[in-house]
Amino acid sequence: MNRRKFIGAASVATAVTATGVSVTACNSNTSCELKAGEILHTVAFSLKHEAESEASNRFLADGKQILSAIPVVKNFQVFRQTSPKCDFHFGFSMVFKNRKDFETYNNYPDHVAFVSKRWETEVSGFQETDYEAL
Repeated sequence: MNRRKFIGAASVATAVTATGVSVTACNSNTSCELKAGEILHTVAFSLKHEAESEASNRFLADGKQILSAIPVVKNFQVFRQTSPKCDFHFGFSMVFKNRKDFETYNNYPDHVAFVSKRWETEVSGFQETDYEAL
């Protein structure tokens, strides 16, 4: 990885770390930098279930399956929190090509259903953060 890609990737990861979510590691064939206009959507959260329980694992797997299938979602990732500085246990992140795609996601029937049927009943707390590249 060249120095410019590394610095760019590190700055995105540093910005996202505040929510307890991090982006995937870059390799020499890809770039983690957001392109102009793209949005990195992150949410750090805890569940009402025990962290290592079957119910937690099911929630995370279902979230990945349902939300990553929404056509405008790019680079969907699921994370387990490792820092003692953050009270949340898990994280989701995804990238949108532009604000229109972000709004499409927010109003997409599968997202709305996941929020009302699963998120509102199984999540005990969360912090949502959205970033655009500078």
